[in-house]
Amino acid sequence: MMRFLPAAVFTLLAAAVAGPALAQVGSNATAITQPQFETCLANLRPQALSAGITAQTWQTHTGALQADDSVLPLLNAQPEFTTPLWDYLAGLVDEQRVEDGLARLREHAELLQRVQARHGVDPATVVAVWGVESDYGRIFGKRPLLVSLGTLACAGRRQAFFRSEFFETLKLLQAGDIRAEGLTGSWAGAFGHTQFMPSTYARIAVDFDGDGRRDLVGSIPDALASTANYLRRSGWQSGQPWGYEVKLPPGFSTAGTGRTSRQPLSHWLGRGITRVDGKPIDLPANTRSALLIPTGVNGPAFLVFRNYDAIYSYNAAESYALAIATLADRLRGGSGLRTPWPTDDPGIGRNERRELQTLLLARGHDIGEVDGMIGTASRRAIRAEQQRLRMTPADGRAGRRILEALRAGR
Repeated sequence: MMRFLPAAVFTLLAAAVAGPALAQVGSNATAITQPQFETCLANLRPQALSAGITAQTWQTHTGALQADDSVLPLLNAQPEFTTPLWDYLAGLVDEQRVEDGLARLREHAELLQRVQARHGVDPATVVAVWGVESDYGRIFGKRPLLVSLGTLACAGRRQAFFRSEFFETLKLLQAGDIRAEGLTGSWAGAFGHTQFMPSTYARIAVDFDGDGRRDLVGSIPDALASTANYLRRSGWQSGQPWGYEVKLPPGFSTAGTGRTSRQPLSHWLGRGITRVDGKPIDLPANTRSALLIPTGVNGPAFLVFRNYDAIYSYNAAESYALAIATLADRLRGGSGLRTPWPTDDPGIGRNERRELQTLLLARGHDIGEVDGMIGTASRRAIRAEQQRLRMTPADGRAGRRILEALRAGR
């Protein structure tokens, strides 16, 4: 639903918005000129008007629009699929995000209770989505939304999909739900506190604060209630767990595992699956469930139920769904995963990344601000230290091995 959609969904949307031939750059283009962009927009205008966008809305919001071809290479870069799972979760389910999430639970307790009463989704899950998607409203994305979507509607892969999202954004502006001033989001068009795509916004967003607008940018009540509404409509079952971290018996075969390989709970219990905390799995024996072993039998394993699928639908990536699920568990008071990752160099959270940056600065590396964000300068400095220490690979990755080596003064 958010930053990435399976190809089948893109194909469906493309068929739904098929129209007259447009002036386009090649489907794999990594650049578009302003004249090409303006020609594309001119050819898009009749489709926009047919879709219910007024001529005034079109002119107001596209008349001076400038293409940004820097979004095009990002079509092929998804962190959910290119980052090791232990790094991905370390960055999203760290102590800072847990502490901030607990603070948001306290701050918005009454609101979250009303959201749960209306939509049936517990506060911890809603706040976990908020935390992963925008760091609790701190990071909405810096790219002007209309620029990104307009560019992607005219160049690169999946133009038909982004054309539809571009039109939906214009409709939301036209209806007054959102305002154009300062409207930014991700490179792919997700925006607001919980990063809805425009088409999802149009279908799912609710006015929970009663001001007559569905404002997921400026209204926390609207954003959190809309998130719960999305999960409910995706099949969320109130009062049920998303799943559990489980223990595999010795010699366990991975045959028949995976999110889509559903079996009655009794099947997995019969194969010796137990919760890592020793507690019983207190659900009916016929509960449909699946076993996830994302990093192999030597890493954490998860028995997941219907609510996990609802989370997965928000952004179709296993790593993303596990980030939401495990953060929600931490916000309920859980201690985190018990099974270590099958690596000698697990990922580190933002506090540890800041410590690593401080150590790099002390060794004379010019990396800029200590902010816990590992950018180009930090990676270059890490790579230099890895080479000095004869570590392999010397890849510039911020992991525990390099942190511990520098802590030890090596």
